[in-house]
Amino acid sequence: MSFTAKELKGFLQSVVETVEENKDYLSELDRKLGDGDHGVTMSIGWQAVQEKLQGELHEEEDCGKISITAGRTFLSAVGSTVGPLYATGFLRGGKEVQGKTELSGEDLYSFWTAFIEGIKERGQAEVGDKTMVDTLQPALVTLKLEYEKSGDFTGAFTKAVASAKEGMESTKDLLSKKGRSSRLGERSLGNQDPGATSSYLILSAFESVITSVQTV
Repeated sequence: MSFTAKELKGFLQSVVETVEENKDYLSELDRKLGDGDHGVTMSIGWQAVQEKLQGELHEEEDCGKISITAGRTFLSAVGSTVGPLYATGFLRGGKEVQGKTELSGEDLYSFWTAFIEGIKERGQAEVGDKTMVDTLQPALVTLKLEYEKSGDFTGAFTKAVASAKEGMESTKDLLSKKGRSSRLGERSLGNQDPGATSSYLILSAFESVITSVQTV
Protein backbone atom coordinates (compact mmCIF):
# COMPACT_ATOMS: atom_id res chain seq x y z
CA MET A 1 0.00 0.00 0.00
CA SER A 2 1.00 3.61 -0.44
CA PHE A 3 -0.22 6.58 1.59
CA THR A 4 0.82 9.91 0.10
CA ALA A 5 1.56 13.30 1.63
CA LYS A 6 -1.66 14.55 0.05
CA GLU A 7 -3.58 11.82 1.84
CA LEU A 8 -1.86 12.63 5.13
CA LYS A 9 -2.99 16.23 4.75
CA GLY A 10 -6.45 14.92 3.91
CA PHE A 11 -6.44 13.07 7.23
CA LEU A 12 -5.50 16.22 9.13
CA GLN A 13 -8.26 18.13 7.34
CA SER A 14 -10.68 15.36 8.28
CA VAL A 15 -9.72 15.80 11.94
CA VAL A 16 -10.37 19.55 11.62
CA GLU A 17 -13.88 18.82 10.35
CA THR A 18 -14.55 16.04 12.87
CA VAL A 19 -13.53 18.25 15.79
CA GLU A 20 -15.79 21.07 14.56
CA GLU A 21 -18.71 18.66 14.23
CA ASN A 22 -18.14 17.34 17.77
CA LYS A 23 -16.98 20.54 19.47
CA ASP A 24 -20.15 21.04 21.52
CA TYR A 25 -20.33 17.34 22.42
CA LEU A 26 -16.74 17.33 23.70
CA SER A 27 -17.36 20.44 25.77
CA GLU A 28 -20.57 18.93 27.15
CA LEU A 29 -18.63 15.86 28.30
CA ASP A 30 -16.01 18.13 29.84
CA ARG A 31 -18.60 20.20 31.72
CA LYS A 32 -19.41 17.07 33.72
CA LEU A 33 -15.77 16.44 34.62
CA GLY A 34 -13.68 19.58 34.17
CA ASP A 35 -13.64 23.11 32.82
CA GLY A 36 -16.12 22.44 30.03
CA ASP A 37 -13.75 23.73 27.39
CA HIS A 38 -12.27 20.59 25.77
CA GLY A 39 -14.26 21.02 22.57
CA VAL A 40 -13.35 24.69 22.28
CA THR A 41 -9.70 23.96 23.03
CA MET A 42 -9.54 21.21 20.41
CA SER A 43 -11.25 23.48 17.90
CA ILE A 44 -8.75 26.29 18.47
CA GLY A 45 -5.84 23.91 17.98
CA TRP A 46 -7.20 22.27 14.85
CA GLN A 47 -8.31 25.54 13.27
CA ALA A 48 -4.68 26.65 13.61
CA VAL A 49 -3.59 23.42 11.89
CA GLN A 50 -6.07 24.10 9.09
CA GLU A 51 -4.47 27.51 8.50
CA LYS A 52 -1.12 25.73 8.04
CA LEU A 53 -2.71 23.21 5.67
CA GLN A 54 -4.02 26.04 3.54
CA GLY A 55 -0.77 27.99 3.71
CA GLU A 56 2.69 26.72 4.58
CA LEU A 57 1.83 23.04 4.11
CA HIS A 58 -0.25 23.38 0.96
CA GLU A 59 2.56 22.22 -1.34
CA GLU A 60 4.56 20.28 1.26
CA GLU A 61 5.41 16.71 0.28
CA ASP A 62 7.50 15.59 3.28
CA CYS A 63 5.16 13.54 5.49
CA GLY A 64 7.42 14.03 8.48
CA LYS A 65 7.39 17.80 8.14
CA ILE A 66 3.61 17.81 7.72
CA SER A 67 3.08 15.91 10.97
CA ILE A 68 5.73 17.81 12.92
CA THR A 69 4.35 21.16 11.77
CA ALA A 70 0.85 20.08 12.77
CA GLY A 71 2.10 19.11 16.22
CA ARG A 72 4.02 22.34 16.77
CA THR A 73 1.10 24.40 15.50
CA PHE A 74 -1.34 22.66 17.83
CA LEU A 75 0.99 23.21 20.77
CA SER A 76 1.39 26.92 19.98
CA ALA A 77 -2.37 27.39 19.72
CA VAL A 78 -3.40 25.36 22.77
CA GLY A 79 -2.05 26.16 26.20
CA SER A 80 -3.94 23.56 28.21
CA THR A 81 -2.77 20.07 29.15
CA VAL A 82 -4.04 18.57 25.92
CA GLY A 83 -1.71 20.74 23.81
CA PRO A 84 1.57 19.05 24.77
CA LEU A 85 -0.05 15.60 24.63
CA TYR A 86 -1.32 15.70 21.06
CA ALA A 87 1.70 17.73 19.98
CA THR A 88 4.01 15.02 21.31
CA GLY A 89 2.04 12.41 19.38
CA PHE A 90 2.41 14.20 16.07
CA LEU A 91 6.04 15.14 16.70
CA ARG A 92 7.03 11.57 17.56
CA GLY A 93 5.05 10.15 14.67
CA GLY A 94 6.49 12.72 12.29
CA LYS A 95 10.05 11.83 13.21
CA GLU A 96 9.36 8.25 12.13
CA VAL A 97 8.47 9.33 8.58
CA GLN A 98 10.78 12.29 7.96
CA GLY A 99 11.88 12.74 4.38
CA LYS A 100 9.22 10.42 2.98
CA THR A 101 6.64 11.57 0.45
CA GLU A 102 4.78 8.25 0.45
CA LEU A 103 4.22 5.93 3.37
CA SER A 104 4.02 2.15 3.35
CA GLY A 105 2.00 0.09 5.80
CA GLU A 106 5.18 -0.37 7.82
CA ASP A 107 5.71 3.41 7.89
CA LEU A 108 2.16 3.99 9.10
CA TYR A 109 2.57 1.31 11.74
CA SER A 110 5.73 3.07 12.98
CA PHE A 111 3.96 6.45 12.89
CA TRP A 112 0.99 5.37 15.02
CA THR A 113 3.07 3.33 17.43
CA ALA A 114 5.30 6.34 18.06
CA PHE A 115 2.26 8.64 18.23
CA ILE A 116 0.57 6.65 20.99
CA GLU A 117 3.71 5.83 22.93
CA GLY A 118 4.70 9.50 22.84
CA ILE A 119 1.40 10.57 24.37
CA LYS A 120 1.61 7.87 27.03
CA GLU A 121 5.13 8.90 27.96
CA ARG A 122 4.25 12.59 28.10
CA GLY A 123 1.01 12.13 30.04
CA GLN A 124 2.30 9.57 32.56
CA ALA A 125 -1.15 7.95 32.73
CA GLU A 126 -2.16 4.31 32.78
CA VAL A 127 -5.22 2.39 31.66
CA GLY A 128 -7.87 2.88 34.35
CA ASP A 129 -6.98 6.50 35.12
CA LYS A 130 -9.92 7.77 33.01
CA THR A 131 -7.85 9.60 30.39
CA MET A 132 -7.14 9.38 26.66
CA VAL A 133 -4.79 6.49 27.47
CA ASP A 134 -7.88 4.35 28.08
CA THR A 135 -8.60 4.81 24.37
CA LEU A 136 -5.06 4.79 23.03
CA GLN A 137 -3.48 1.86 24.90
CA PRO A 138 -6.06 -0.74 23.80
CA ALA A 139 -5.67 0.59 20.25
CA LEU A 140 -1.90 0.18 20.46
CA VAL A 141 -2.07 -3.35 21.85
CA THR A 142 -4.47 -4.45 19.11
CA LEU A 143 -2.51 -2.69 16.36
CA LYS A 144 0.71 -4.45 17.40
CA LEU A 145 -0.91 -7.86 17.72
CA GLU A 146 -2.84 -7.69 14.47
CA TYR A 147 -0.11 -6.11 12.36
CA GLU A 148 2.53 -8.57 13.53
CA LYS A 149 0.12 -11.40 12.77
CA SER A 150 -1.09 -10.28 9.34
CA GLY A 151 1.20 -7.55 8.00
CA ASP A 152 -2.01 -5.83 6.82
CA PHE A 153 -1.90 -2.32 8.25
CA THR A 154 -5.39 -1.25 7.22
CA GLY A 155 -7.01 -4.36 8.68
CA ALA A 156 -4.96 -4.07 11.85
CA PHE A 157 -5.80 -0.38 12.27
CA THR A 158 -9.52 -1.03 11.78
CA LYS A 159 -9.42 -3.58 14.61
CA ALA A 160 -7.37 -1.14 16.70
CA VAL A 161 -10.07 1.50 16.33
CA ALA A 162 -12.69 -1.00 17.51
CA SER A 163 -10.56 -1.60 20.62
CA ALA A 164 -10.19 2.16 21.05
CA LYS A 165 -13.97 2.56 21.04
CA GLU A 166 -14.34 -0.06 23.77
CA GLY A 167 -11.64 1.72 25.77
CA MET A 168 -13.33 5.08 25.34
CA GLU A 169 -16.68 3.70 26.48
CA SER A 170 -15.05 2.01 29.48
CA THR A 171 -14.19 5.43 30.95
CA LYS A 172 -17.85 5.87 31.92
CA ASP A 173 -17.32 3.28 34.65
CA LEU A 174 -14.01 4.64 35.93
CA LEU A 175 -13.11 7.05 38.71
CA SER A 176 -11.02 9.99 37.55
CA LYS A 177 -7.46 9.79 38.84
CA LYS A 178 -5.81 12.59 36.86
CA GLY A 179 -6.33 16.31 36.53
CA ARG A 180 -9.17 18.47 37.78
CA SER A 181 -11.78 15.73 37.41
CA SER A 182 -9.95 13.62 40.03
CA ARG A 183 -11.38 15.96 42.67
CA LEU A 184 -14.90 14.76 41.84
CA GLY A 185 -14.34 11.28 43.29
CA GLU A 186 -17.50 9.17 42.96
CA ARG A 187 -19.21 11.95 41.00
CA SER A 188 -16.93 11.24 38.04
CA LEU A 189 -18.59 7.83 37.61
CA GLY A 190 -21.04 7.49 34.73
CA ASN A 191 -19.39 10.17 32.60
CA GLN A 192 -17.27 9.44 29.54
CA ASP A 193 -13.88 11.12 29.52
CA PRO A 194 -13.61 13.93 26.94
CA GLY A 195 -9.92 13.29 26.21
CA ALA A 196 -10.63 9.61 25.60
CA THR A 197 -13.39 10.72 23.25
CA SER A 198 -11.32 13.17 21.21
CA SER A 199 -8.59 10.53 20.88
CA TYR A 200 -11.12 8.09 19.50
CA LEU A 201 -12.38 10.70 17.02
CA ILE A 202 -8.84 11.22 15.70
CA LEU A 203 -8.22 7.48 15.29
CA SER A 204 -11.61 7.03 13.67
CA ALA A 205 -10.92 9.86 11.23
CA PHE A 206 -7.70 8.15 10.17
CA GLU A 207 -9.52 4.84 9.75
CA SER A 208 -12.01 6.50 7.40
CA VAL A 209 -9.22 8.02 5.31
CA ILE A 210 -7.06 4.89 5.12
CA THR A 211 -10.09 2.74 4.26
CA SER A 212 -11.13 5.07 1.45
CA VAL A 213 -7.57 5.11 0.10
CA GLN A 214 -7.49 1.33 0.05
CA THR A 215 -10.76 1.05 -1.84
CA VAL A 216 -9.90 3.54 -4.60
